[in-house]
Amino acid sequence: MSDWGPVFVAVVLFVLLTPGLLVQVPGRSRFVEFSNFQTSGVSILVHSLLYFALICIFLLAIGVHMYTG
Repeated sequence: MSDWGPVFVAVVLFVLLTPGLLVQVPGRSRFVEFSNFQTSGVSILVHSLLYFALICIFLLAIGVHMYTG
């Protein structure tokens, strides 16, 4: 049996937290901007820290598992 939970969580969080795709924190003119397709170094850092924190929570603390087969 394969555990697809970590793969699924990582892909979903990557898509949701890509800076400038859906939301960008901090934005260029406002604190939060939605789908502006622009990014900055600060927003990359913020989104990376959010990604790391959420992936740790979902995989280590909660323990998301999805088995196939």
